[in-house]
Order: sequence, then C-alpha cells, then structure tokens
Amino acid sequence: MHDDPVTLMEYVTKVFMEVFAYPQEKAQQLMLEVHQTGRSIVWTGARERAEGHVQKLQGRHLIATLEPSPE
Repeated sequence: MHDDPVTLMEYVTKVFMEVFAYPQEKAQQLMLEVHQTGRSIVWTGARERAEGHVQKLQGRHLIATLEPSPE
C-alpha cells in the first residue's frame, strides 16, 4: 500500500477490515504505518490471491501495488 494525501484514514482502516478480514486494531496499525512511512506491506501470500487483493484495493480507489516478497 502507498499513502495518498486524499483518502481518509478511517476509510483505509475500513477497507483493510473488509478486504483482509483484519480486526480493527490491526487494520488501524497498518493504516498508520502507511500514513507515517508512505507505504507498507499489508499482506503476503500466494501471487494469485495477492493479485485479487490488489484489484479489490484499487477498486476502492486505494494505491496498491504487487511486489515480490523480500527474501
């Protein structure tokens, strides 16, 4: 995930809860990391599923990219 200057933090938290089924606390922590550092890894796993998550996030007007997992 990448930060953007427009999207409300509450909205990002809500989307993380919907897309990833994260509890509110985890969703808020990830949202704050994105907001404070400019980006964050919000999910890791199989490529096909990751592509689906990226599409869902982008469909909700968030800036999400798919990158290889650091080894």
